[in-house]
Amino acid sequence: MKHAAFAGRLVMLGFGSIGQGVLPLILKHIDMPKDRIEIVTSDDRGAAIAAEHGVSHTVLPLTRANYADELRARLGRGDFLLNLSVDVSSVALVELCRQIGALYLDTCVEPWAGGYTDTSLTPSQRSNYALRESALALKQGAGPTAVMTHGANPGLVSHFVKQAMLDIARDTGHATAVPTTREGWAKLAAELGIKVIHIAERDTQVADRPKRRGEFVNTWSIDGFVGEGNQPAELGWGSHEKALPPDGRRHDFGCDAAIYLMRPGASTRVRSWTPLEGPMHGFLITHNESISIADYYTLRDASGAVLHRPTCHYAYHPCDDAVLSVHELAGKNWQMQDSQRLMMDEITSGMDELGVLLMGHPKGAYWYGSRLTIEEARALVPHNNATSLQVCVAVLAGMVFAIENPNAGVVEADELDHARALEICLPYLGEMAGVYSDWTPLLDRGVLFPEATDQDPWQFANFRVT
Repeated sequence: MKHAAFAGRLVMLGFGSIGQGVLPLILKHIDMPKDRIEIVTSDDRGAAIAAEHGVSHTVLPLTRANYADELRARLGRGDFLLNLSVDVSSVALVELCRQIGALYLDTCVEPWAGGYTDTSLTPSQRSNYALRESALALKQGAGPTAVMTHGANPGLVSHFVKQAMLDIARDTGHATAVPTTREGWAKLAAELGIKVIHIAERDTQVADRPKRRGEFVNTWSIDGFVGEGNQPAELGWGSHEKALPPDGRRHDFGCDAAIYLMRPGASTRVRSWTPLEGPMHGFLITHNESISIADYYTLRDASGAVLHRPTCHYAYHPCDDAVLSVHELAGKNWQMQDSQRLMMDEITSGMDELGVLLMGHPKGAYWYGSRLTIEEARALVPHNNATSLQVCVAVLAGMVFAIENPNAGVVEADELDHARALEICLPYLGEMAGVYSDWTPLLDRGVLFPEATDQDPWQFANFRVT
């Protein structure tokens, strides 16, 4: 099925695991000639895959000094810049696309090289909150569509949240039409009593060779994971929370929907739950959706005062080799290992169980999401594993939105039509599951050793592992 037709040129910036995985989806589902696609990337990774598909592949690292001239030579009004790179500023690219009149999509708000760990900046200034605020500043005025942060998470999970809320409303007898405005969705979240939202993910993929000493192994971008992991842990901060964590800080600018902790996300663990894994400890890695979801579902009164907002954060248990890699990384004071390996062909089994866990409503907890196995991913789209395909199909859905809505300006995943996005994504997500649970972070606590807990199970202090 062709989801959209596109007459312009497409420049794919970056061609790592996501670029290589999304190219077959673009060729299959977007009606456009191959000779209108050019890959521009910093190294020769994936050159053989580009040649296999008959697509131009140019090795050209973009910098502050050359990005504008190089992209102006390749893009014009009505063209599309698909940014899947690292170390190139998303905000600079969106500003350039606005000047040119080109469409744009990325999977995170990326800074220039070194921005994640620039010690001349405060933790607040190098946070995802700050990066998001810099992108939202571009919302002023109309312009060509720029879809910000639309991969699996951030991106796809925002559509999962809306579907999960509609499921809960149905199953609790809360009669409601599908909301059509941000205020309508925030009102529904408040009426359902949604206090906490986890992006709860468990990756069980394993390879035929284990991680070696001095090697970082992962199933998706290692640079991206380590960059996020070195940023401060961040979470949307709910209106039901009683007290800021001792190391928690508020930002002194922006929407005030989130806080950060004075420690890296890769060293911060939280209790969470997925249906197949059950209770687990995940990393509270900073992600844009933790902030955008909390902000989107903030209900305010006429004066602007917050009436309701859920706490929202990532709870990520990566593949076991990645857990070992993070442990080694932390021991080296967050200095990257000399060797990196992206698991792809060597994966022998496992799945990515990626979903959203909504808590505090009358039925307790509800997980909704994708269970995609490595076997299914390989059968569906070449050059993918289970983790990458969940990202790639969401990139496709975001591109279709931009093509169908070319003058929407800067938009986040939470603002898109979730039903249309899921229509495109579902054929590639394996088994979709919605499961209720009576799990809380207080389950079986204090059995071996006494613990200080709050009687309200949905307080962040109960989720955090100390």
